[in-house]
Amino acid sequence: MKLKSMLALWVCKASGAVLRRMGRGGTNLPGKLALKMDRDILGALAQGVRVTVVTGTNGKTTTSRMIEQAFEDAGLKYFSNKSGANLLTGIIAEFARHTSLSGKRLYTHALIECDEAAFRTASKYLPVECLVVNNIFRDQLDRFGEITHTLNSIRIGVKNVPGATLCLNADCSLTASLADDCPNKIVWFGVNVPIYENAAHELSDAPYCIHCKTEYEYDYITYGHLGGFHCPHCGYCRHTPDVAVTKVLRAGADASEIELTVFGNAHEVRVNLPGGYNIYNAAGAAAAAHVVGITDETAVEALAKFECGFGRAEQFMLGSASSRMMLVKNPAGFNQVINLIAHGDGAYQLAFLLNDRFADGTDISWIWDVDFETLAAQKERFSPIYVSGGRADDMALRLKYAGFDADTLHLLRENDALLDEIGKAETPAFLMPTYTAMFDLREAIGKRTAVKAFYE
Repeated sequence: MKLKSMLALWVCKASGAVLRRMGRGGTNLPGKLALKMDRDILGALAQGVRVTVVTGTNGKTTTSRMIEQAFEDAGLKYFSNKSGANLLTGIIAEFARHTSLSGKRLYTHALIECDEAAFRTASKYLPVECLVVNNIFRDQLDRFGEITHTLNSIRIGVKNVPGATLCLNADCSLTASLADDCPNKIVWFGVNVPIYENAAHELSDAPYCIHCKTEYEYDYITYGHLGGFHCPHCGYCRHTPDVAVTKVLRAGADASEIELTVFGNAHEVRVNLPGGYNIYNAAGAAAAAHVVGITDETAVEALAKFECGFGRAEQFMLGSASSRMMLVKNPAGFNQVINLIAHGDGAYQLAFLLNDRFADGTDISWIWDVDFETLAAQKERFSPIYVSGGRADDMALRLKYAGFDADTLHLLRENDALLDEIGKAETPAFLMPTYTAMFDLREAIGKRTAVKAFYE
């Protein structure tokens, strides 16, 4: 390792250690400092490490946690950026943390969740063995712009890793198009059947053929624009998955039970999280484990016992109320949370927390594309309903127009007050924060109950 790289490594490790002792995580600033000293530091740190990358719009963190459990059970010597710091600087900090002061690589494998836009740069330096692309949806319009910009960023990244095996979602017409002009080996994953009998109404982010602009036809839709698509004009269509969910046996409020076929071998699998999107995450994780060389039996057993990432269906006891936190950040993801709640039974407290900071996306117009009407049609099940966050008034207005009665919406801007009110009732609660609201809320919850720090 060059002297410049060694100095960057030492600064990165030292600043990260200080920040962690301060309880700050040290997930981005150390990487920024290292990058200023050596712009090629990531390549130096990653040399000789077998890297698995997970990218895409929705499900990166949860898919990574599923794969991580398989890595652990298989006995691989690995590390991961489980803090969710998935930009270039966060990835650098994670590699530095797991490299010795002498520059020796301490692990054989790395599991990296990578932001879609950051992947085009990070891919220049990472020796990627396996790349999972979950899906591509409209997200943070102020940052990503049109959905094709996200697709093109990932496409550029794919061209930087010609030796990687790609695990692509066969049901996403955008993701599947990455295979059009790349030499990489491809493992397809997907869901062969509908997940919900009656799903939330959604606007498709990709209604027209990416090749000829003809409107797609579908044999079935799982959610959003995912499903059995085909173009009646040019013939572009869904690939038959190598790793496929062939039956959805149960989609419950705590977990899902599925039949998962991996290269022709069927397994009954319990996915240790609820929601149709986690069924997709499970298929993607099984595909990645297969590519890395982990036995299918180890991979499917891992799906039943992995721990969810912070804010991704985490459960807490708030006073007398069993509460589940569901991160929401775009229409497609929010609609899947709505599907989960709407297909459940019994009464719930609901809390919607909307922020518009940079990490959330400053444009909140996306909330008008979320199908809150499906919940409003069952509004007798939900009481009380809380609204919080920096844009609480906008969320309250959206819920009012969806059909909720204005006098049932309780606006509470302070997290402590919100948690106090939720804890007074025995009715279980769903907490639905955007990204920065999740961090704020989780910090407040951490003062009341034992939770791991977000970077642990």
